Amino acid sequence: MAGRAQRIEAAVTAALNPSFIQLEDESHKHSVPEGAESHFKLVCVSEAFAGLMPVRRHQKVYGELQSELDGGLHALALHLYTPEEWAMQQQAPASPDCKGGSKAG
Repeated sequence: MAGRAQRIEAAVTAALNPSFIQLEDESHKHSVPEGAESHFKLVCVSEAFAGLMPVRRHQKVYGELQSELDGGLHALALHLYTPEEWAMQQQAPASPDCKGGSKAG
């Protein structure tokens, strides 16, 4: 069975035909067991986002990844752009450092 990262990227690619996609497993930055594959950052550039407000873009991606969300995907940072928006920005913001959740002292 493919790993979670491969499944996420395949589902998003099939649904949105992105001109750019970057998926980063950020699980190692959080208080999770090694190899957890539970925290990801997705940068996706697609014409499918044209005319959609950010919340609607997020809903579109979450809808495609519902089985992953139901199956242990804990966090998904979404940075979703049209090609025109991406041409002006060229990068997504950096993810904040983990505060440790319930393990923070």
